[in-house]
Amino acid sequence: MSVQTDASTTLDVRALGVTAVNRALRALPDGASATLIEVRGAHNLGVGLFNNITITINGNTGYYVAGLCDGPDFVINGSVGWGVGENLMSGVVRVRGNASESTAATAHGGLVIVEGDASSRAAISLKGGSLAVAGNVGHMSAFMAQAGTVLVGGDAGDSLGDSLYEAVIYVGGTIRSLGADARTEELTDADITKVRDMCQAANFDHINADTVTKVVSARALYHFDALKDQRY
Repeated sequence: MSVQTDASTTLDVRALGVTAVNRALRALPDGASATLIEVRGAHNLGVGLFNNITITINGNTGYYVAGLCDGPDFVINGSVGWGVGENLMSGVVRVRGNASESTAATAHGGLVIVEGDASSRAAISLKGGSLAVAGNVGHMSAFMAQAGTVLVGGDAGDSLGDSLYEAVIYVGGTIRSLGADARTEELTDADITKVRDMCQAANFDHINADTVTKVVSARALYHFDALKDQRY
């Protein structure tokens, strides 16, 4: 079922099915908006969109919502499954709940905002995008993150930033442990400004930009050394 007004389009996911809903979203002109209802945990909603539209999803979603997108903005009034914003190129994805594993995985651009907690491997292999989580993140978050920024308002689980490259992580709470080749570094004025800008973009008012912990790569894994720690 699809209902269209001058202002927006309402799409019933249960009645239409995911394929038809995604086709309808792709057909919308730039500047249009759509609201998805009767979502019921559906997977792959809003995937592969390149138009500059605004999408509101009312309800919990399954895997890979808003993945492979370059243009649209999303507001998800619920929690999400694995891989929200996976391989995002541009746009803003706001989750007004919790997120499961691999939030913003491989995102090249754009901003993913989670107003609750994110599970393990958040920002895995991040490639230039940004992730802002109001609450906690699980273990192995930012694993092999190559570029971009991660902001965590709460606590981080084990092995944060394992095999980190040039991405930067800011944590407002405690860090259970750092991963291989990750280290903390003193904040600069530029870091504080960046955190404040991300907080403003995410509408977070509970993070003190002056006291977050900055995590970066120690760069010891950049070059393979065949003779290191060899025993003869």
